[in-house]
Amino acid sequence: MEERHKKILQRNRTNLVSDLDPSDLYDRLLEKGVFTQDMIDEIKSSGTRRDQARQLVRDLETRGSRAFPLFLQCLQETGQHSLAEVLQNGAPAVQIQPATPIEVLRPVIQPLPVSKCVIITSFIHVNAYFTAPERDYITPRPQGRTRRDSIQTYKMDASPCGHCLIINNVEFEPETELKDRNGSNIDCDKLEKRFKALNFIVEVKTNLKQKQIRHELSALCKKDHSQYDCCVVIMLSHGTEVSHNRFPGAVYGVDGQYVQVQHITNYLNGQHCPSLQGKPKLFFIQACGGGEKDTGFEVSPDEDEPSIGGEDDQTDAIPMSSSSDSLSMSDEPDARTTLPTPSDILVSYSTFPGYVSWRDPQSGSWYVEILDRILEENADTNDLVTMLMMVNHEVSQNSAKGLYKQMPGSFNFLRKLLYFQSETQPN
Repeated sequence: MEERHKKILQRNRTNLVSDLDPSDLYDRLLEKGVFTQDMIDEIKSSGTRRDQARQLVRDLETRGSRAFPLFLQCLQETGQHSLAEVLQNGAPAVQIQPATPIEVLRPVIQPLPVSKCVIITSFIHVNAYFTAPERDYITPRPQGRTRRDSIQTYKMDASPCGHCLIINNVEFEPETELKDRNGSNIDCDKLEKRFKALNFIVEVKTNLKQKQIRHELSALCKKDHSQYDCCVVIMLSHGTEVSHNRFPGAVYGVDGQYVQVQHITNYLNGQHCPSLQGKPKLFFIQACGGGEKDTGFEVSPDEDEPSIGGEDDQTDAIPMSSSSDSLSMSDEPDARTTLPTPSDILVSYSTFPGYVSWRDPQSGSWYVEILDRILEENADTNDLVTMLMMVNHEVSQNSAKGLYKQMPGSFNFLRKLLYFQSETQPN
């Protein structure tokens, strides 16, 4: 929101808190895209009408440049004309500009020259489930190269680079029947140090319930990311498989209630967090994707490499709910999720959807241990997707109890290559 509009709201805060009727505005603010459903639910839960009005005005200041004129429209449409006039008199006439359409560039097709015999074979590779670029396609980034926001790479030179939120759920309430996640603090410490070294502002939250997870994600969404180039969310918890229409899986709060991964990503997409539009949003999920244990398959001796898993490795798995489960959970998709396909988002999972993810109580999870080392050794020279392929390969060589395997993977909606900043020495 423009600074002059913020000042108008601040000057009239007393009148707004006293006279505003938020209940009439919620549906219209949602329809116009000013607030998300989660943000409106949070405002409603803030207390009395005055408390809701106060929270609504505060949250309004964190939205985009169109939020103020759209708010005036909503006041007029709900009959709150006096408040609309007070705010309008404090601001010059505002015209709402439609969202700038994205120009679609279509290639010019030139006819092929005619020859006696021409055989053309076209192979189209579609990024779908777990994707990674071919190695031959990527030209390694020379050390010291100036990073610019181009069609090849994301701009990643802001200092700090962006926010990194780590949610680390270790101790679960007894009634949930979820085991404590011994070793997760080791994972958390590693990733906190690593992303600080990559010049991120790291915030760690521990043992959050479902509503608290949503609150922290909502708070991250409301931050002004304009001066930053990237945003990272790391979830360390138990997980399960749920029905979905975009990103699979869900992670648990310590109260046994889960948040779907597709809802976690929605908080930061271009529609809900305008200051992150066009910037990479990265999600790392260390949690089980389901309850299946992968025993792998036999390979030739050339592919058979040493594995390092231990006898005491644990899983972060909770099976999909059913009528016989001690936990009552719904696997129905959220009917409100109608957002367009996200862009500039990458979700890295510690395991393939439907399968368990292994964690050593003494050294942490396989996925985080290897991810941390790969970032330390390669972040200066390799892009993120290439490094995640390295993680996939190394984790796939491990075995739990000498039998079970694990395969990480990613859902990649990035439009460019992503190179982290050169690491700084952690304090």
